[in-house]
Formats: sequence, C-alpha cells, structure tokens
Amino acid sequence: MCTGWCEARCNSLSGGRRKGLDLHSWLRVSLLFLALWGQVFPQCPDSCHCAWDTATVLCSDAGLREIPEGIPPETVSLHLERNYIRNIPESAFSNLVRLRDLYLSHNRIDSLASGALQHLGPELRLLDLSHNQLRHVSKEEFGSTRAKTRLYHNPWHCDCTLQELMETLNLEPETVNGIICESSVRGVGEGSRWEDPGSLGEHAGQPLVKLLDSGVNFCSLQRKTTDVAMLVTMFVWFFMVIVYVVYYVRQNQAEARRHLEYLKSLPSPRKTPTETDTLSTGF
Repeated sequence: MCTGWCEARCNSLSGGRRKGLDLHSWLRVSLLFLALWGQVFPQCPDSCHCAWDTATVLCSDAGLREIPEGIPPETVSLHLERNYIRNIPESAFSNLVRLRDLYLSHNRIDSLASGALQHLGPELRLLDLSHNQLRHVSKEEFGSTRAKTRLYHNPWHCDCTLQELMETLNLEPETVNGIICESSVRGVGEGSRWEDPGSLGEHAGQPLVKLLDSGVNFCSLQRKTTDVAMLVTMFVWFFMVIVYVVYYVRQNQAEARRHLEYLKSLPSPRKTPTETDTLSTGF
C-alpha cells in the first residue's frame, strides 16, 4: 500500500515523463517547420540580400568577382551591378528559368562564354550589360533572347560581327546611341602605308547606329578586305612557285653543264694493235 510520500513520488515521475515527451514533440515539430521553411524560402547567396515576397536577389556593391552560386531558381529580378565581375561562364544562369530582369552594369565584364545567355528563359524582359569592358561579342553568345538589352558605355570594336548582333538584339531605344565605336575594322585602302598600324580606324568615336543609318556596312568592308587578302596571298604563292621553278631549272642546267664538262675532261680510250689491224685490213 502506497503512502503519501510514495504518491507524491509517482506523480513527480509521471509529470517528468510528460515534460520529456512534450519537449521531444516540440523538437520534432520545430525540425519539420525548419525543413518546410527551407523549401519555401531557400537560402540566399553569400553577400546578397533576398526579398522573398518579390523574388528579388540583391547583390549590388558586394565586391563580387564572379557570379555567386546558389541563386534561388525562383528568382525573378537579379541585381549584380557595381561589382568586379570579369566574365560570364556558360552555366551561370542555367537554372534561372523565371528570371525577368538581369542587371550586370558597372562591372568589368570583358568576355561572355559561348552560350552564356542562352539558358535565360523567354520571360526575360531586361538585360543590362552597360558600363563594362566588352569589345567583341557575337549573336551566338546571346542565344535567342528578345529581352530589351543595354550595351552602351563599352569599348566596342565595330566590325561585321557587332553589326550582325545589333540587327539581332532588341536594343533599348533610349540608350542605343551610347554604343560608340572605340575602334573599327579598317576598310580597303584606308590609311596610307606610313600610318600607324595600331590606329583605331576611320569610324572610331562615332555611334554605331548612326554609322549604319548612314550606309556604312562593316560586313561588306570585311568581305572586301578578305577578298584582297586572298588575292595577295594567291599572288605571293604563284610568285613563289615561279621562283622555285626558275631556280630548279637553273640548278639542273648547272648540273648538266658540270656533268658535260666532266665527260669532256675524261681521257679518250686507246686502241689496241689488234683492233688497229682489224680495222685496216677489213677483217
């Protein structure tokens, strides 16, 4: 039979068990909640700030030297301006199929990997690559994007490749006049033989759009330059063949002359008495 002390002891033990069970249940619920929270709100990349309600990732002025990893796939607006990024690798935005606005201005981007922007989905509305160090890009690197594109304030080298890109992209009308040729392809006969070969070209410092509107065709200039180069190459090759043939003929003539002189220098064979008698008698 249990005394009063025994009953108090039993009650305290059963209460302790209930508290232990409650703590264990609370921990399980907390872990489940954290797991669900991680699925609904994924982690934000280092040095960035994420606004989950607008699906915006802010990585501006973060001192970044490359595209950060772990950008949430649900990102709609990505800000990477005013950093130290130099290039865009091919798989940088491969999982951002919902991206609408991509800001990459005020960096040091001087190259785009082949197909670097091909993974961007059809929902992309704005692509800002202004204020960078781009000189040579092609339409293959942009893929089939129809986003409004900003390319002004880059040290562009104006040639046929850039002209074809301009005709392909949906450039922002307000900033298109800011695409200036820092250098340009040299046309046939441009400059004199004494001109510095490192000169920037006839169209340096002029807006590319105005040059194209005025009738300048960099593709035709490049084709003419290529044709002239091919003609010069063929002429040089033909001249070298002629020189080689002349040299070969002269060498053979010299060899033949030396061989003839050698034969003349050989002593004539002496006739034996038998041969002399036979010739004189007719036998």
